[in-house]
Amino acid sequence: MSRPDFNLLVTLEALLTEGSVAGAARRLRLSPSAMSRALARLRETLGDPLLVRAGRGLVPTPRALELREQVGRLVENVEAVLGSQEILDLKNLVRVFTLGTSDGFVETFGPSLIARVSLDAPGVRLRFLPKLDRKSTSLRDGEVDLETGVVGAMMGPEVRAQGLFRDCFVGAVRAGHALSKGRITPARYADSKHIALSRRGFDGGPIDHALEAALAPLGLQREILTMVGGFSTALALARASDLVATVPDRHTAGLRGDMYSFPLPIPTPEVTVSLLWHPRMDADPAHRWLRGCVREIVA
Repeated sequence: MSRPDFNLLVTLEALLTEGSVAGAARRLRLSPSAMSRALARLRETLGDPLLVRAGRGLVPTPRALELREQVGRLVENVEAVLGSQEILDLKNLVRVFTLGTSDGFVETFGPSLIARVSLDAPGVRLRFLPKLDRKSTSLRDGEVDLETGVVGAMMGPEVRAQGLFRDCFVGAVRAGHALSKGRITPARYADSKHIALSRRGFDGGPIDHALEAALAPLGLQREILTMVGGFSTALALARASDLVATVPDRHTAGLRGDMYSFPLPIPTPEVTVSLLWHPRMDADPAHRWLRGCVREIVA
């Protein structure tokens, strides 16, 4: 029997997390054709198609869903085995870790993450800072130990990324809003007044462009009444007005408890929220432990 190619584990983990050949190729810095060949090898090795065509995208098979979490743990364990052999004494570890993330991530996952970290390492403190841009400057300069977010073109090529979860977008309005009653059609959604999101300040973000592209064939267009730089600000405005905020579902679950949320009536792409760090922290035992804690909490 031939020895299995363990490099395929990394490829499999990227494919299952991203849910697309193009996304996995970008994450591993490979060409789409090379990733397609790797997927073909994985299909042959595992005897399962893993990702199958559904409309314009790919969806995982039941076998792929079974493997996703298991493969993620395996890749993390391999990275730990091949890294430093230093013994980590968590009970006596005294350290402050800085995490760059959004308010929604902190509200949703922060309490459980703090409790998990304190259980293992009472001397460790977590410092949460807002992400100011999509670049990797803070990670490269050591101002931030970990970030969460969507891998983008502006991110430095040296940054390590590991997928945490897939997220879809939903609409959110105040309790009692007109959209909280009855079926929400594309026309009802578009006819409402909306909040756009952009950190750049002068143009809508990727989700706004995706919404425009989905509504245009229907002859519809949203009326953007205001623009903000973050999800928590958008939700605060929607909660106190008749405006509609369109935000990632799981990422903002902790911010929408008193609001009415609804699936969007038009197709929009999912995003992969990833854990990001600089490669100089790969072999740091405490950093590896913290990455494991984050993955455990969001799983």
